Amino acid sequence: MATSNSMIAPSKVALPPNSDEDVNILSMIYKICKKVAVVGAVYLVGYMQWSVAWLIGPVILSVIRDQWRRENEYKRNLAKAAALSSEKDVVLARLSDLPSWVFFPDVERAEWLNRILLQVWPNVNHYARSLLKDTIEPAVAESLANYKLNGFKFERMILGTIAPRVGGVKVYDRNLARNEIIMDIDLFYAGDCDISFVLQRIRGGIKDLQIHGMVRVVMKPLITKMPLVGGLQVFFLNNPSIDFNLVGAADVLDIPGFSDILRRCIVEQVARMMVLPNKLPIKLSDEIPTVDLRMPEPEGVLRIHVIKAENLMKKDVSMIGKGKSDPYAIITVGAQQWKTKHIDNDVNPKWDFWCEAIISSRKCQMLQCELWDWDPGMGIENDDFLGRCSLDISQVVREGRLDTWQTLQEAKHGKVHLRLSWHRLSSNLLDLSHAITETQLVKTGEISSAVLNVYIDSCRNLPNARVHSRPDPYLVVSVGKKSENSAVQMRTDNPVYEIGYSFLVQNPEINVLDIKVLDQKTGNQLGQLVYSIASLLRERDLSMLTQPLNLQKSGAESKIILSLQLKILKEAVKEVDAEDGEDLAAAPACELISTSTPSNPDATDASARPELATDAATRLTNDVELKNINDKDHNTTETASQKSIPVEQIIKTEVSQDQQAPPSDSDTPKLVHRTSSLTTSAGEAGLGRILLSLRYSMQNQTLFIVVHKIANIPLKDPTNVPDPYVKLYLLPGRSKDSKRKTIVVKDSCMPEYDEQFEWVIPLAELHSRQVEVTVATHKGFLGGSPNIGQIIIHLNQYDFREAKTLWFDLMPESTPRD
Repeated sequence: MATSNSMIAPSKVALPPNSDEDVNILSMIYKICKKVAVVGAVYLVGYMQWSVAWLIGPVILSVIRDQWRRENEYKRNLAKAAALSSEKDVVLARLSDLPSWVFFPDVERAEWLNRILLQVWPNVNHYARSLLKDTIEPAVAESLANYKLNGFKFERMILGTIAPRVGGVKVYDRNLARNEIIMDIDLFYAGDCDISFVLQRIRGGIKDLQIHGMVRVVMKPLITKMPLVGGLQVFFLNNPSIDFNLVGAADVLDIPGFSDILRRCIVEQVARMMVLPNKLPIKLSDEIPTVDLRMPEPEGVLRIHVIKAENLMKKDVSMIGKGKSDPYAIITVGAQQWKTKHIDNDVNPKWDFWCEAIISSRKCQMLQCELWDWDPGMGIENDDFLGRCSLDISQVVREGRLDTWQTLQEAKHGKVHLRLSWHRLSSNLLDLSHAITETQLVKTGEISSAVLNVYIDSCRNLPNARVHSRPDPYLVVSVGKKSENSAVQMRTDNPVYEIGYSFLVQNPEINVLDIKVLDQKTGNQLGQLVYSIASLLRERDLSMLTQPLNLQKSGAESKIILSLQLKILKEAVKEVDAEDGEDLAAAPACELISTSTPSNPDATDASARPELATDAATRLTNDVELKNINDKDHNTTETASQKSIPVEQIIKTEVSQDQQAPPSDSDTPKLVHRTSSLTTSAGEAGLGRILLSLRYSMQNQTLFIVVHKIANIPLKDPTNVPDPYVKLYLLPGRSKDSKRKTIVVKDSCMPEYDEQFEWVIPLAELHSRQVEVTVATHKGFLGGSPNIGQIIIHLNQYDFREAKTLWFDLMPESTPRD
């Protein structure tokens, strides 16, 4: 054996050199073939006398595609590393996916929950396969068919070994009913899934699937027997962010256009399942009626009026080199979406578009408005992006009505004009006449006066569509122009649906509820119910609970079992009371906490005056006029001396002139915050002062800065009044993408802007970033330096659990180190 081993050993030692030689030869052959292909392509272009664009075009597209894929791959790798690491490793590595409990003390760690998810993940794989095949696949195929992409079908569905990760859990204990528990979960999935599909006879796959969003779990009702909770309601508060990588033959289509369409279709299907107002109910006890979990429970209605936009970007190119845009707007609230008509050749379009959103969680839901330039295409969207803006619905709730200009983000310039109003729900019949009158005042769009909640339990004794064959029934539920389709129940004449819908009703005295029962196999109608909504006006609390009603155009014994509830829209009012003060203290983790400067300088603590704090907070979180507040401050401080406050506080109490500001870190520039004062009107450096609002949204991980106004810019030459504007950069790493700029105000030393800007910044990076704010003038070349003054805002000096509005003294321009 020793001899044989000694004989084998030399041969093993001799293998690596031969292997290296083979690799080198293959590598050389590959390089020769590659050079021949490149030279041959160039020769072919010249021989055929083709345009040079045939050569340059593919090269440019290839470079752009590679760059786009490298950026996405880098983000996916970071996310996957965060998903695989422990909490300690994530924090030490300072990755962008730091859990929320690091910064928010009311959010608890959830390592125990992550270990449970890892243990049960193999079992979840089996459930996910059936969910993808039975629910997601037909819905995605239907959505892709709208883009002329047919034949979508899943072939292999493996979710891999990496389980979802919970970044933090918050359980609410205030302002809740006694029979429920509400819990928010910061859920993040960056797995090693392997999903293959067929589309247009092209085989492809999805890998590196990532989903991130805030999931709410409502446990209700609480019962006295095990498991102590009757059921769960699971849903995303807003649309989650979804990303993935296409592989296989579909890798050729992994370009921004096609991948965006596929991503949009997937987001739509997730939204239909479990993004508000849609919920995923899970029944845990047979003692609890299913209607308690599945009956819709809206909190109110948000009425949206998209009026117009101004100064949009020009995306179209005309024959003379100048073009405009054909803009339209897309409004999104959770799973609800509306689209305006497009206006041809106009960068200042007027839509006058009305829509209404049913709101199920007014404290957490967001309104998003995207503007696009319409371009005719061949089925695949090629519209150009013009910018977007987002707004907390809680701001509208506190104000009742809100008229605002929102500056478009991710755009060079442009803003959109929105009017919003909040309508609560009432069971008082006396409110109906006023609600109907209000709907008649709107001439350009249909608005509602009530909300109809429908819960359909089941159908009984449906007729057979064919002899000796049971039907495959599904429901089409309609009120007015809106229709909803239920899932198909296979081969049964007693289908159980247990589904709930909410419909907006223009006039309950006229509108009807129409329910059709159809057979999927034959398309024949198995029964129909036409119910007059006016009948509910005679019911107690405007409700009808779990009643069997006869189906028309069906058998004598055919029935449908349902529950109905009508709620009347109550006019918008400003909700400022003691309860709102409690709401601020118990606001969800996703809410933009907005506590601000009281308008009365004598108030020493905004938290002690909840009505002032709430009112001021709403004004801060929107682009609204602060003129009255500033005038009041100006009048009360005419005889005041110089004041200064700590950096981390909102302006509160006047201090004497000889009292100095607290010492600051020597490595950071000094920022001086002042209230309005005539004696120091031009600031410490005599360059003027600027009023800014700062806030941070944990839900969207977005920093918002509102540039309100500039005060007392020095006028050195009365014949040369400046044209001031404000430009902002996110530091370190000043880049074109992080630049924001206000409009230019002509000939003014006291310009007012009220423009809001935003940057997406992960929680892990927030306290290491700065914002450079520079005031400049367009008359710089004639009147001196183009920059008037500058401030550097170090974000680590602020507690962003509170929104702040502060005056900053403009200082001489400096060049910070990135």
